[in-house]
Amino acid sequence: MTNTAKIVFIGAGSASFGVHMFRDMFASKNLAGCTLTLVDTNPETLERMYGLAQFMNKQRGAGIIIERTTDRRKALPGADFVLNSVAIDRTRLWRLDFEVPKKYGIRHTLGENGGPGGLFFTLRTLPLIFDFVRDMEELCPNAYFINYSNPESRIVLALGKYSSIKSLGLCHGIFLARWYVGTIMGMADKEPEKRLDLWAAGLNHFQCVMQIRDRETGKDMYPLLFEKEKTYDPTLQPLTRKLMRAFGHWITCSDDHMGEYLPYGYEGGEKGFDFDGEDNWRVRLQGIIDGVVAGTQPPPDEWKTLSGERGVTIIESMLHNQKKMIESGIVYNRGVIPNLPADLAVEVPLVVDAAGVHPVSLGPLPDPVAKLM
Repeated sequence: MTNTAKIVFIGAGSASFGVHMFRDMFASKNLAGCTLTLVDTNPETLERMYGLAQFMNKQRGAGIIIERTTDRRKALPGADFVLNSVAIDRTRLWRLDFEVPKKYGIRHTLGENGGPGGLFFTLRTLPLIFDFVRDMEELCPNAYFINYSNPESRIVLALGKYSSIKSLGLCHGIFLARWYVGTIMGMADKEPEKRLDLWAAGLNHFQCVMQIRDRETGKDMYPLLFEKEKTYDPTLQPLTRKLMRAFGHWITCSDDHMGEYLPYGYEGGEKGFDFDGEDNWRVRLQGIIDGVVAGTQPPPDEWKTLSGERGVTIIESMLHNQKKMIESGIVYNRGVIPNLPADLAVEVPLVVDAAGVHPVSLGPLPDPVAKLM
């Protein structure tokens, strides 16, 4: 199936997210003939990921045309999809977002999406995002902007209010929630991914799981979750489970992320994110990429599998009108969740086809949960 679509990936020098995206894109049988243009302002990281893209494209026989540039304005004309994963000096500044408020007695958990850290993360990220979308309004006004950068809710809200570009945000938090509930139910390893459907609505990193069902039978799995949770290890996600017992629903996606909305209820968070671990992993991953591209080591086995991200699925669905249900995406509300403000970014299931992205309303949230949001 030959395509002429153009996909621009801004922030392609990100080794971790770039590998995820490449795993999905070069495994696709539906993107042959598409052009993938990698954009990053760091020439060194851009060249590394360009080399990896060429390697994986050839290895998988994907037939995608690959370009790279440090100038996004050269990349954007004719684009159909723009993927964004940029962050400004991510771990160094994020560490300051966490540590400076803490120094002055302001307790928060991650300092990424909520609290004063989340505010400063937003203030330095949004101007850069709007540089991108203003260029898109001029150079590719009909392209879809798919955002992976945090703080997702604030970025998507700003795009919905102040840009004409079609946009949505994607986050894998719902899959983390699926793993937690499946683990409590006694499922092993990949079993939750195969067996469970979770349908949730709310805010990014703070969704209410409205339904948990067996994918094959349609059986309601909430009763089993409540029964198994009573005797499960109490150290696993205690805040989430406390809310489930109080309100009757699992709240995604994890205690530390939820603690950005409910810091008074989260007992961890004294050290924040594992910033050193993140930096060390990035260095190791860059070494792996260099070895793979140079031919001195084989690709890791996990690169042969799909990443679980949904960006490529959305692109395929829109290009070929393959109607797909996407478990979760961040969109401008406009009544999708009726008991939250219309002027808000919300995370809900999506249906995607050639006509675009269609948010799915699961109805109003339980009133106590909505009041927390």
